[in-house]
Amino acid sequence: MVLLQSAFPTASNPSPQSPQTAQKFAALRSQLLKHDLDAYFVPSADEHLNEYLPEAKQRRQWISGFTGSAGDFLISTDRAWIYVDSRYYEQAEMQVDENLQKICKVGLAEHQTLEETLEELGQNSSRPCQTLRLGIDPFTITVSQYRRFSERLRASGVEIVPVLENLVDNVRSQSPWVETETVPPFGDRPVIALPDDLTGESLAKKLERVRKVMGKKRTAILPITKLDQIAWLYNLRGRDVDCNPVFISYAIVTLTDAYLFTNTSRIDDTVRQALAGQVQILAYEQYIPTLRSLVADNRPVQVAIAQTTYGTYLQLKEVGAKIIEAENPIEIFKAHKNAVEITQMQRANLKASWAKTLTIKWIEEQVNAGNSISERDVADKIEGLYRQQEGFYDLSFPTIAGTGANGSIVHYSNPNPDCKLLNGDLLLLDSGSQFYGGTTDDTRSISIGTPTDEQCDRYTEVLKSHINCAMQKFPKGTTGSQIDGIARSSMWQSGLDFGHGTGHGVGVFLNVHEGPNGISRRVNQSLDLGTVNSIEPGYYKPKWGGIRLENLYFVKEMTKESDSVHEAEPNVIPWYEFESLTYIPFDKKLIDRHKLNPQQIAWLERYYASVVEKLSPMLTDAETVWLKQACSF
Repeated sequence: MVLLQSAFPTASNPSPQSPQTAQKFAALRSQLLKHDLDAYFVPSADEHLNEYLPEAKQRRQWISGFTGSAGDFLISTDRAWIYVDSRYYEQAEMQVDENLQKICKVGLAEHQTLEETLEELGQNSSRPCQTLRLGIDPFTITVSQYRRFSERLRASGVEIVPVLENLVDNVRSQSPWVETETVPPFGDRPVIALPDDLTGESLAKKLERVRKVMGKKRTAILPITKLDQIAWLYNLRGRDVDCNPVFISYAIVTLTDAYLFTNTSRIDDTVRQALAGQVQILAYEQYIPTLRSLVADNRPVQVAIAQTTYGTYLQLKEVGAKIIEAENPIEIFKAHKNAVEITQMQRANLKASWAKTLTIKWIEEQVNAGNSISERDVADKIEGLYRQQEGFYDLSFPTIAGTGANGSIVHYSNPNPDCKLLNGDLLLLDSGSQFYGGTTDDTRSISIGTPTDEQCDRYTEVLKSHINCAMQKFPKGTTGSQIDGIARSSMWQSGLDFGHGTGHGVGVFLNVHEGPNGISRRVNQSLDLGTVNSIEPGYYKPKWGGIRLENLYFVKEMTKESDSVHEAEPNVIPWYEFESLTYIPFDKKLIDRHKLNPQQIAWLERYYASVVEKLSPMLTDAETVWLKQACSF
């Protein structure tokens, strides 16, 4: 699990919220008065529906002080709320001053959701007819989000008011903020073009496939909001968002033309040549005017309501566009990795596995030698090893290295040089990298010194959950929610659970969190051939620590040797299985072999054999000896 880089307080040294927060709230409330609003909604996302944001667009973080990668903010004329899920309960408590804003821990019975708060506000409104005017920036929510809000809140007298100027931006650009900080620029970093032998598919072929789907849907125009979709379609990458190789842009595809809207000054001749004759490059600000002009002749527009901003939708409605609602084909195409992309992911994740394995070895040696090392030392070590590998581009998210109680903070992100690894603690090390061609993400929990019986018990339960999921065979059409239940089953039998999904989709030299596939109770998308998913069950106990065990896997068709179902019933639908991209030892000191069944033991032994086979050619003789010992079970 990952999040944005942020200044994050540790459990041992929490930091107070900025003293300027109250001033910011007062300034934002003056904006509410100016626009005749009773409340204003600030989601995590920006105009491109990013989970990870350029600093200039981190509005919810700037106004509230809460730095988690997910969570929404609501402010009224006299109160404020921050809404977080179970990944951020502890983090919100450490970062938010509840004298200024209430923490709503979504999922707990005694805590309200955003919608419940708004319903209550609407029912208690002092306006005539109990109407409550809720302001939103329509370019920061999807069409489906707007509809969900509108349908639910209408009965409570809540009127949703689109405000085209972002009110947090207005506050941030005013004195005294402009005197105390500089809003960083965005969209000005270089863009690079990827060769076809790295992507496995040319721009021309991708456009052809997209247009074929548009033809079947009887549409002529496809607006594209999401940055990873644009980067994938045009075989381009950038550095506008930390840890995500994307660039600020919009795109439009028609049956005959394609457009890219971005900061044109950073597009060099190499990129222009790669797009020549296929994509017109225009200024970022030309997106809306161009879209409006294209639909003027009544050509139907394809809109994916879960991936298109309500702001774009409003612009289309304003000019009377004929809108056909259908999924954006790029989202599905991007998720199904081709053979070249799978090869690139295998290469990248093997490099990352080498780095984490040697980091584990280094930690063990430092602890055995009695040397004092910190969370920051661990993060520096693994990041240094990533950078040694050919093709390193960036981290795929800020390294999570949480020792002791910090390990229970699911998205702990700022390893502390003052937090030392102490005997008897667990270290949770979740890290990832972007290589030129592939993205990585893996997690290991490591015992420092001699583990306790409780640590071994919890670790073994998490490992069993991981193994059960990883060795599961499943028929074509099986959804992520179905696999999620299988992964949790053994932990549930022991009265244990974890608050996040079992796994998420991963891009190829793209975002480390990618849809539509994943392994979660909320994901109804099937796990199709070529999709890449993490498997990362966990256990977290406040003030005790945390355990998470994560590998990346890709979905492949079952081999004939193992496919007894096909031998018995040759006409059944295809069956799939997971193949690992990650090869890192688990901490054998924490594994209680007696709690594993024969199938789980067999899986672990095969996995360890693969770890030794794949990593040994990259290691010295002494490192190989250590690895074989670490994998003896």
